[in-house]
Amino acid sequence: MATRKYLSKTKFALKDNSIVNQRHLILTEKYLNDPSSAWITDSAEVFGKDLHDPFRTWVAVNEKMKIPFKIGVHSAVGGDHDFPNPGDLLCASLASCFESTVRLISNKLNIELVETKVIATANIDVRGTLMIDKSIPVGFQSMHLEILVSARNTNNKLMTILINGAKRSCIVYQTIKKGIPITTNTVVNSNF
Repeated sequence: MATRKYLSKTKFALKDNSIVNQRHLILTEKYLNDPSSAWITDSAEVFGKDLHDPFRTWVAVNEKMKIPFKIGVHSAVGGDHDFPNPGDLLCASLASCFESTVRLISNKLNIELVETKVIATANIDVRGTLMIDKSIPVGFQSMHLEILVSARNTNNKLMTILINGAKRSCIVYQTIKKGIPITTNTVVNSNF
């Protein structure tokens, strides 16, 4: 459990002029006073559209906004790969979360970013998912991040702190790195 004592022992003083720090101070107080308010839920929903097409579907992101976009199946498993596929979305999630975390931390540390670029790649042997070889696991066997951060008003030590802080605080990075259990609730209707 986080305590004020723990939070006050931060190695680097946060800058008062940081908009991120200002917002985080408000949230820190809120979450210390009401830990249950720190729990959030992100979501995505796939709704069956054009069910005769096995290679494309639609996903709506964010429960409030329900921003829809088309998803395709990768050519390595028989699709046309004419739209982003779920692996692309996983990489996009990792890259965007990591880059956003770099932005937040750099603002708190008063590091002026000049350029950022994060490329996430995921590697898989699809023989596992196609059930060609049972010894091949189903799932990405590795992921990699290429990270470029250029900044003013800093030094190598502070940049190392920035990148290590992003690795430590990036939710998607930590989730993928550690893995989490996935629960399911399934309803099947077969009497049509």
